[in-house]
Amino acid sequence: MPRINLLAWREQQRKERKLAFMVALGVAAACACVVTVAVYLLYEGMIDAQESRNQMLQAQIKILDRQIEEINDLEQTKRQFIARMEIIEKLQRSRPEIVHVFDQIVKTLPDGVYLTSVTQSGDHLKFTGVAQSSTRVSAFMRNIDSSQWMRNPTLEVIQSSTGAFGSSFTLDAQETAESADAAADGPPARRIVARAGGAK
Repeated sequence: MPRINLLAWREQQRKERKLAFMVALGVAAACACVVTVAVYLLYEGMIDAQESRNQMLQAQIKILDRQIEEINDLEQTKRQFIARMEIIEKLQRSRPEIVHVFDQIVKTLPDGVYLTSVTQSGDHLKFTGVAQSSTRVSAFMRNIDSSQWMRNPTLEVIQSSTGAFGSSFTLDAQETAESADAAADGPPARRIVARAGGAK
């Protein structure tokens, strides 16, 4: 019976399988590397695209911030302009009141009374002056109370002194409703007259 030696064939088949396995392993490793590089490049591209979008958004945000600042500046300028316009309108409305106040001061000031200052704040008037006697101050207050443009005289201070004028005084009064609206809209405080009146 003939004998067949299969060792050489089996060894050759084993080598071929080993080579095929190594080739398959190399191909799989190469594919894995290709896939890894492709995924890496894809993610890098996505990251770059997102960073580019972020930079664009930041640039747009800066532009919007500047526009908001400009709008706020415009709003502030608008408010200041409106405030100035309101002050001008108030001054325009209050101009006739000063004339009436001057006229009433002259009419109500009795002889022997001198005013050193008159200050107005809204509808509030403050008179400071000197008088020959306290009776003259009382007459001045009565004249204010009967005036069409002033009311509610209140004596704050009266001091007696020696000399030509026996008393120095400070008293308050209010403008009447006929003029209070415009006066209240006027400037916060103003000095109307430095000195008025006279003595006979």
